[in-house]
Amino acid sequence: MTESATLGLFGLGTMGSALSLNILEKGFSLHVTNLETEVVGEFVKEAEDAGLAENLHGADDLAKMVAAMAPPRAIILMIPSGAPVDETIEKLLPHLAKGDTIIDAGNADFHVTRRRTAEVEAQGFTYIGMGVSGGEDGARHGPAMMVGGSPAAWSGIRDVIEGIAAKFEGSPCADHFGPDGAGHFVKTVHNGIEYADMQLIAETYGLMRNGQGQSPSEVGEVFERWNKGVLESYLVEITAKVLQASDTETGGPAVDVIVDAAGQKGTGRWTAIEAVRLGQSANVIEAAVAARAWSSEGEARAAGSAIFDAPRGDLELDEADLEAALLVGRIVSYAQGFRILDAASAEYDWSIDYARVAEVWRAGCIIRSSLLGDIAAAFRGDLPEGQLIFSETFAKLISEGLPALRRVVGAAVAGGHAVPALASALGFLDTMRTKRGTADVIQAQRDFFGHHGFVRIDGRRDQHGPWWD
Repeated sequence: MTESATLGLFGLGTMGSALSLNILEKGFSLHVTNLETEVVGEFVKEAEDAGLAENLHGADDLAKMVAAMAPPRAIILMIPSGAPVDETIEKLLPHLAKGDTIIDAGNADFHVTRRRTAEVEAQGFTYIGMGVSGGEDGARHGPAMMVGGSPAAWSGIRDVIEGIAAKFEGSPCADHFGPDGAGHFVKTVHNGIEYADMQLIAETYGLMRNGQGQSPSEVGEVFERWNKGVLESYLVEITAKVLQASDTETGGPAVDVIVDAAGQKGTGRWTAIEAVRLGQSANVIEAAVAARAWSSEGEARAAGSAIFDAPRGDLELDEADLEAALLVGRIVSYAQGFRILDAASAEYDWSIDYARVAEVWRAGCIIRSSLLGDIAAAFRGDLPEGQLIFSETFAKLISEGLPALRRVVGAAVAGGHAVPALASALGFLDTMRTKRGTADVIQAQRDFFGHHGFVRIDGRRDQHGPWWD
């Protein structure tokens, strides 16, 4: 498909409505429908009130919407992932013509996207898995979008996707990253990094709040200062705001009325699973996923607090150390995310452009930060051993900040404060700076109990120890 496609959208929930208004506002025509028909009329009225209904075409159901669209068509699905997508694809296929494209813009498991791509393309159509980041505000005003699918399918929707995407210095934060599940996998890794960054921030807040006795508002002021420096990012910005917000009912800190049990929709867990499966364990992301799981065990944690000593509240840590520790942890979380992308790109022959991934993440998405420009530059320059942490820029930042991370983690551990993500970042860096580690003992153990063999330092393989003589 080389000509621009007629665009349709199915699913006018919060995200679907926001994205539709964005599309219309940018001057593109759009056909829409929804499972519950009455929602279509409500959306048309909303678009009319906003002065955006000139190029809008509502339909009572999916079949009528497709029939009203001139080929080639591109139909965006903004519906819950899983079975609803498969059911909708099944309903769509009889009404499509060769050259039409289905676009799944939800948070789909990339394995499922690969399967759907094969099934849809076997019937003469094209399929795109598109990751969309930025929440409702991003969808409405400009999200970051990560596209996977055939180049021909991408060419038919590129003008629309780049038109509605967030812009960073005029450049659209959207791109095509490879076939089948590449786009959804890039979005999955984005969300894994998001989990890690949020956990690192939460742990840093906890040390200031519970370890130093600062109020949420005071901690929020610290994050507000940090957001003017090297930690500038969307997540630090909003953390400063939520910590300084007051609850409208109690008048106290808003965070104090929120149950400390963090939800998750699966994408962070998928990142951790794929990291392990690909042999690229991302321990900071894994720690963040684990921390969310542990957070749901409120009753068990309450029992534990009564059995064991409570964390100490006299941590002697200065603000500069906390800032540096958070920065190093954030760098590690990004680096581990890109290690996973690299492993998957090799596994599935995607040829992902990592510099472009970083550039797409610079605006519109949840993990946008001032570091991403440097990350893109690092991938375009000399990258020793292909490791982001070894690039000149980040090696310098890590070297400068590592002593602070060590002090922060050390003080937290001594005081009994849980910092699984910060500690994981330190463990990773200490491992990656150790020329000869301790895996020789593990290989000896494996050979002893399982006759698995090992590689000698002179290069000879399938060797066995003297315990087998």
